[in-house]
Amino acid sequence: MLRAAEARDAAAIAACADAAYARYIPLIGRKPAPMLADVPAQIAAGQVTVWDDGGVLAYMVAFPRDGAFFLESIAVAPEAAGRGLGKRLMRHVEDRARARGFDRVTLYTNAKMVENLAIYPHLGYSETARRSEGGFDRVWFEKRL
Repeated sequence: MLRAAEARDAAAIAACADAAYARYIPLIGRKPAPMLADVPAQIAAGQVTVWDDGGVLAYMVAFPRDGAFFLESIAVAPEAAGRGLGKRLMRHVEDRARARGFDRVTLYTNAKMVENLAIYPHLGYSETARRSEGGFDRVWFEKRL
């Protein structure tokens, strides 16, 4: 079930991020940004939604930014991969954006996360920019709702 994250979920969300993103460390040369996030602060700001099925199996961080609804990160625990949780979270972020009056969702991924570069266009997102930010090579996407 999808629900707003609570303070008690912080360790489980961080563990999910670590498990989901660890495989990218050798490609990027450092921990990806979601592994470095201040999860308690994100939860306190109301930015985190979790998929809880007796434990946190997936999560997303999303909030308004620059006139759009911004998806900062999304992760599915490896043991829950292939169950459609990522797609459900993507639909959820788009539904939340519409409900809050936004006409687009923006997001970025690391340029070395090549799977994401194929997934987001398949979900209706268009590439809008490539730039280096905070030491990461990012590819920005947008979807008009």
